[in-house]
Amino acid sequence: MTLSRGDAPSAASARRPAARDRPRGGHRRGRDRRAAVVPGPDGRARFTGRPPAVAVVGGGIAGIAAATLLAERGAHVTLYEREPSLGGRLSGWPIELADGTTATMSRGFHAFFRQYYNLRGLFRRVDPGLDTLTALPDYPLRHSSGLHDSFARVPRTPPLSALGFVALSPAFGLRDLVRMNPRAALSLLDVRVPEVYDRLDTISAHDYLARIRFPEAAHHLAFEVFSRSFFADPRELSAAELVLMFHIYFLGSSEGLLFDVPGEPFPTALWEPLRRYLEGHGARVRTGTPVRRVSPLPDGGLRVHTDDRAERHDALVLALDSGGLRTVVGASPHLGDARWRARIAALRTAPPFLVSRLWLDRPLAPGRPGFLGTSGYGPLDNVSVLDRWEGEASRWARRTRGAVVELHAYAVAPVADRAAVQRAVLTQLHRVYPETISARVVDERHEWRADCPLFPVGGYRDRPGVRTPHPAVTVAGDLVRTDLPVALMERAATSGFLAANALLERWGVRGQTLWTVPREGRSPLLRRLAALGAV
Repeated sequence: MTLSRGDAPSAASARRPAARDRPRGGHRRGRDRRAAVVPGPDGRARFTGRPPAVAVVGGGIAGIAAATLLAERGAHVTLYEREPSLGGRLSGWPIELADGTTATMSRGFHAFFRQYYNLRGLFRRVDPGLDTLTALPDYPLRHSSGLHDSFARVPRTPPLSALGFVALSPAFGLRDLVRMNPRAALSLLDVRVPEVYDRLDTISAHDYLARIRFPEAAHHLAFEVFSRSFFADPRELSAAELVLMFHIYFLGSSEGLLFDVPGEPFPTALWEPLRRYLEGHGARVRTGTPVRRVSPLPDGGLRVHTDDRAERHDALVLALDSGGLRTVVGASPHLGDARWRARIAALRTAPPFLVSRLWLDRPLAPGRPGFLGTSGYGPLDNVSVLDRWEGEASRWARRTRGAVVELHAYAVAPVADRAAVQRAVLTQLHRVYPETISARVVDERHEWRADCPLFPVGGYRDRPGVRTPHPAVTVAGDLVRTDLPVALMERAATSGFLAANALLERWGVRGQTLWTVPREGRSPLLRRLAALGAV
């Protein structure tokens, strides 16, 4: 089944290429030939006889992935989501603009990288060709000093990807390269999970780059932009997470750093079709239904308590964010054991972040990219021009001769004056794109959230895994320790499938085969060199 775009192609044609001309996420040159397979459990194709009832708590990527696989195998799935719609941190909701237009607001731009094999596998359930994803031509970076970086011309195959980036980037001068500590930098050439956490989880991303003597300009222009995609300051982020990112996108994968974006708002492109798919497989989707606590039962089942009822299930997937998981487990005193519960209670949340979306009365200058990563512009971390690639925004911009712009500020101090931060990111937008100074803001929305997981220095071993002390309870989400080279949205999807696989294995039912980028450095020679530079 493919997604219907309504009138999107013709309405957006002035700003986005026609669907037949756009690169499709599912029709590239194929998965990395060195991608690693993660076999699912063997067993019968589907449940026979009386299938188990499974509760999935959390309707984000992880919960939808788990619910999808379990429902496909014939389990009686109930998916609980506290918000009115699915999607978790990629959800969207309708708003009415000052001009009377109905629009969709969300928690901001997300890049769907080509290495997200398992997330893309989830989307292919409802969109086999991934036609709803639109390729952006570049991942440009800009520093306030005037330096610019681009990944459009960087080779994709390692180690040419890293060498090409260094050769093309203005942030790497000859003097900078001479100053670098090559022995320490060699550790980037062979990243393995979980060994990378044994080596680097005890230092921060900032200190690790200092140890390598990474060029200051490149530190800010490249690595800081990537580290802040974890919504954390590099001084708080584990170096192991940063190095894992380097492996996933640079030296471990031939997929490169280019990415796709949905051609319509998240609900239309992703979650509404997946909800229909789940319900078509017999799943009950209960949005607007927060789970308050869970009670283990003597027969091995579990009772899930919501505001209006308590339902018995044979198994449970907890696919919540850090705060939600802490709350539900804290209110369920008999769930798990003391050690596991303490690890859940210790989970930390990243600092607040801001998403400001502006509807402007005039377009941006031609040639402005659909996405731009920024550094050195105060709290502003990136700028998206939605009407360059999203159908709904493009239709509004075409009708009004305006623009739809989104600004992100990550890792904002909890005590910061939020109104002042909102003004500051707008001021920085004027610096980045001066033509916006004279633009009138037709409408604006500001979303403040603080629900992303924090991956602090030394925190890896205490993060929960997919399995729990209760054999009928699993955990999924981007906070979960998977021991696989995955991150961000792909970690959420992968952990959701792993959580379902763990339950299916108990019942002797076939699970989902998964894929990741290579689980070690690609080149034997580079791996031998990396052994010399272990830090």
